[in-house]
Amino acid sequence: MISRNFKNVLVLSVGFLSLFTAYGGLQSLQSSLNAEQGMGVASLSVIYASIIVSSMFLPPIIIKNLGCKWSIVVSMACYVAYSVGNLYPGWYTLIPTSVILGLGGAPLWSAKCTYLTISGNSQAAKDGKKVSDVINQYFGIFFSIFQSSVVWGNLMSSLIFGQDTTIASIPDEQLQTCGAADCGLSVSSNSTITRPAEALVWTLVGCYIGLGLLAILIVAVFLDNIDREQASEFRGNREPFCHTFLATFRLLKDWRLVTLIPLTMYSGLEQSFLSGEYTKNYVTCALGIHYVGFGMMCFGASNSLCSILFGRLARHTGRTKLFALAALSNLSCIIALFFWRPHPDQLPVFFVFPALWGMADAIWQTQTNALYGILFTQDKEAAFASYRIWESLGFAITFAYSNSLCLEYKLYILLAALLLTVVTYPIVEYYEHKSPTLPAEEGDYERPMRTSRIADNTN
Repeated sequence: MISRNFKNVLVLSVGFLSLFTAYGGLQSLQSSLNAEQGMGVASLSVIYASIIVSSMFLPPIIIKNLGCKWSIVVSMACYVAYSVGNLYPGWYTLIPTSVILGLGGAPLWSAKCTYLTISGNSQAAKDGKKVSDVINQYFGIFFSIFQSSVVWGNLMSSLIFGQDTTIASIPDEQLQTCGAADCGLSVSSNSTITRPAEALVWTLVGCYIGLGLLAILIVAVFLDNIDREQASEFRGNREPFCHTFLATFRLLKDWRLVTLIPLTMYSGLEQSFLSGEYTKNYVTCALGIHYVGFGMMCFGASNSLCSILFGRLARHTGRTKLFALAALSNLSCIIALFFWRPHPDQLPVFFVFPALWGMADAIWQTQTNALYGILFTQDKEAAFASYRIWESLGFAITFAYSNSLCLEYKLYILLAALLLTVVTYPIVEYYEHKSPTLPAEEGDYERPMRTSRIADNTN
């Protein structure tokens, strides 16, 4: 019989799977579905900018007042609002709903990470197991289920829009500009950017709205409110408002979090590079936009399978070896992308890169989230909010220079960020190995956390 904590992990994972099957599929279509005047790309930029602002202030306040469960429910509703905005796409619908989504994004992910960490701590105490092993396992389970949303979201759009999509013919002149061979700023879409029939758009967006509402229902009904006491006690304490409001900023006093910033930003950089630059300058350029969904499905499948694998493998190998594998995989891909000249005759190669990227991203996602949960046991909400700030900044930077830098320079930026991560991350791991952070006591994660305890863990 499965434990209560394990059941909650499954419920949370399925809820996120349903929500991000909708949002992920919609996000990948923005540049083509709402291409007029760049509305789609602009909405994505607003989303990540709003997430950064939201991460600075909202998560500690919302989570401590509502508790993790109801913070997740409210935040999920913000995502559904964005889907509704896509029924009538325009500047006055997409931008406001993008802001709403962004404001809900940081509390959603912070509450999820906090919930999984609390569950891992609780189950480890009951079973007498190592806390880091249980947390790694729970994050691995979550991401193995969650990352498959990439597959289902793109599959839905492919099946629905496939009824109205014509296969593009790629001229030889364009093939000469694909990859890093050319600047990559003038990739032609060969009419594949034509908006599908309105009936098909409404069908797809309607399905995405339904999935979002299903996610809210799953979490509201089946997820246990395990931190009810913590939220209740917080509402009754007399701690100054600014103390909670600025919790995310105060956590920057911890040198460990500052040292992890390159790792966290790189997570955003590498994800946005694959979904934006690789799909445009390699897949769309050489094969056509109708192959983008298949490539992202390959990425999602690899990511999902490797997430559960590495979540379990971490207890035997440790985090360091897994991070080294992810870095080596991304490094190999980046170097290969410098020299590879994509051509339709090399069809299998187009899917090898997303598969390897998915394997590496599975490590970056599961192990970085677990590392934050282990290092900042007394300030989980603020720590995961900080995680979202820096990861979202990585996304925002990539979108900001997407149309102004040549692909070669984008690869150099990604390579530099990876090398910086390889230098800074081991510093945290070394000191954690010498002086391990003590896991939270049973009572600690049932009452409000105090940022001042960080100093005790760093000495």
